[in-house]
Amino acid sequence: MTQVEANSVLTFEDFKKEVLNDYKIAVISRECSLLGRREVLTGKAKFGIFGDGKEVPQLAMAKAFKKGDFRSGYYRDQTFMMAIGELTITQFFAGLYGHTDIDHDPMSAGRQMGGHFATKSINDDGSWKDLTQQRNSSADISPTAGQMPRLLGLAQASKIYRQVEGIDTTNFSVNGNEVAWGTIGNASTSEGLFFETINAAGVLQVPMVISVWDDAYGISVHAKHQTTKENISEILKGFQRDEAHNGYEILKVKGWDYAELIATFEKASQIAREEHVPVLVHVTELTQPQGHSTSGSHERYKKADRLEWEGDFDCIKQMKSWMVTYNIGTEEELDAIDSDAKKEVLEGKKAAWTAFLAPIISEQKEVVALLESIAATSDNKVFIQKYATDLNAIKEPIRKDIITTARKVLRMVNQENGQKALSSWITKYFEKIQPKFSSHLHSTSKENVFSVVEVKPTYNENSEDADGRMILRDNFDVLFTKYPQAIVFGEDAGSIGDVNQGLDGMQEKYGELRVADVGIREATILGQGIGMAMRGLRPIAEIQYLDYLLYAIQIMSDDLATLQYRTCGKQKAPLIIRTRGHRLEGIWHSGSPMGMVINAIRGIHVLVPRNMTKAAGFYNSLLETDEPALVIECLNGYRLKEKMPSNLGAFKTPIGIVETIRSGADITLVSYGSTLRIIEVAAKELFEKGIDCEIIDIQSLLPFDVNQDIVKSIMKTNRLLVIDEDVPGGASAFILQQILEGQNAYDYLDSKPQTLTAKEHRPAYGTDGDYFSKPSAEDIYEKVYSMMSEVNPKKFPSLY
Repeated sequence: MTQVEANSVLTFEDFKKEVLNDYKIAVISRECSLLGRREVLTGKAKFGIFGDGKEVPQLAMAKAFKKGDFRSGYYRDQTFMMAIGELTITQFFAGLYGHTDIDHDPMSAGRQMGGHFATKSINDDGSWKDLTQQRNSSADISPTAGQMPRLLGLAQASKIYRQVEGIDTTNFSVNGNEVAWGTIGNASTSEGLFFETINAAGVLQVPMVISVWDDAYGISVHAKHQTTKENISEILKGFQRDEAHNGYEILKVKGWDYAELIATFEKASQIAREEHVPVLVHVTELTQPQGHSTSGSHERYKKADRLEWEGDFDCIKQMKSWMVTYNIGTEEELDAIDSDAKKEVLEGKKAAWTAFLAPIISEQKEVVALLESIAATSDNKVFIQKYATDLNAIKEPIRKDIITTARKVLRMVNQENGQKALSSWITKYFEKIQPKFSSHLHSTSKENVFSVVEVKPTYNENSEDADGRMILRDNFDVLFTKYPQAIVFGEDAGSIGDVNQGLDGMQEKYGELRVADVGIREATILGQGIGMAMRGLRPIAEIQYLDYLLYAIQIMSDDLATLQYRTCGKQKAPLIIRTRGHRLEGIWHSGSPMGMVINAIRGIHVLVPRNMTKAAGFYNSLLETDEPALVIECLNGYRLKEKMPSNLGAFKTPIGIVETIRSGADITLVSYGSTLRIIEVAAKELFEKGIDCEIIDIQSLLPFDVNQDIVKSIMKTNRLLVIDEDVPGGASAFILQQILEGQNAYDYLDSKPQTLTAKEHRPAYGTDGDYFSKPSAEDIYEKVYSMMSEVNPKKFPSLY
């Protein structure tokens, strides 16, 4: 009947004990969902989304899930997490309340709403844990199907570890035997990310099991509006493998059939684990007893007959009936488990709430005492005392109550004796509390990007001028030898060595798995990189053009950029994203949407080298760090001549450091990327007219000028022009904000700071299209000249 029954060593009593324990987990999970909803509706929690109705299939999945395996799921999988021993009752409620202590809410330290799960992949010092000795869950995200691209990479890592020689698999893999398990709701299979991942996994043939929890609805919208034929496994039949073709193994099982579920998931595990074949498990006839979430009730959109059916075919009810039928437990025994579960969940909930409130109440008492002390000598004694009394009367305070009160009282004691004490308390409070909500956007380990020490490229008498692409190619060659765990993949990255030949000959030398061509599917290229980076590999995901990054920007923004933050530093994915852009031809091959990029992906470093030597230096630096980054090479620079360094693979471009590439006294010109070559031309012409420009290459937009060297230049020149290929108000707005506010450069300006950007539209095609769309040398010359004309109109009379 099941795997456990088939095991001749297991007695019936052992089997009975195991099933009873499964039932207990399912009932506890259900009670957590029911009580969790009440906590939201009574105001203790902000929002609730639960896994009720999906308990039994998750028990079955957990049984097939082994140490070393990875989950990439969605916000219904609480029963699974409980079954693998990674979620307790108190942790469940700590997440629901948003407890900011990682020891109480190990999923996210209160940063994610409840139902979003993760396990700890790295130690406190940032080093990897032994992932082969634990059951792993990558950190969930809310966007529907957003977990799918990452799932692909988690699965592909096993293929790489099994088939590529020379990689140290310690802590990461045992012969590639690990399976990546994905879960998704039936309605979310309508998303393009689902289909893109399905297709990619079928092509790659990776050990991936996708479980579709099918309850026939997506919030209130029925499957007839979601899926052709209302049946995802039916319409995916073309992916079913056969003797002549690779593909999927597609399995279908009813979500309330405990015995069949266990057999099905064990079969799926065996196929994926041993054969490295992806498997789709379509789990049908599931229910959602409380509806989608606490935002509403399913009685509003489900008919009476559907609700009656859901009551009859509730998976726990069906499991209980099956257990009674097969003498695994009596009605009385199972009722006792139900009763005990209610008590256990209630006690766990109370413990979680007490632990959540305790530090806040302590802070409340502290500030109340301070306010009462300040009130005694204040002219506003009556009003301050009322604030203190009102705050003290709040039985279940939140931190907003505390700090809001303190800040309002501060206004009342301005210039009084109590001001210093209260302002000091508020400052220290923010220093203590703000990190609970804002820490770990980036790595804090000894391998973060600021640990990299610059090593300049060296040259000897034999160094020759070479195409920029050749510097990249030869540098990658050194890196692939130095780092066996480094792999690169993208459209045309393999056999032809990328569209600009920066990887020319690398596939032939290092093999098709380490230097790989992939299909046209940017989102899952990113997902491959995220998943493999989470399992200890060092992937370089190549997006052919910067314009195409838009296909992947959601995954970068929602998943990769937030990973360290949303796990409070407990997971990492040091993925390098390689692309090229800024200037070439036409609307979709010469974009520079940097404002959009840098505002969407905080948490990922954004590096903008002006030439290929600088780009190679960034790759050398990044492979020594444990952080993700986007490197944007200059699309029109691959065949420009650069001197070939003699220390390939060793020179390192520092991250977050600007470079002054021309000294001057009259005006500071700030830019990045390919525009700098045009600026240099204009600066030379301006110098002939008596205008001495200082040019600064930003090099790194995120992080930005950490040594604040730009303001040092402005102290000398007293004028600033930011030149950018993005639209008006794009990256130039960010750059100005960093310089004027972050570096207080306004204090040293004698002229209005200005920007020169591309036009609002996308760049037009052709050389003329480029000239009339983006800043030209003449534009730069005239802009600088105009600024200087304002200063000295006699020396620089107006051109127009």
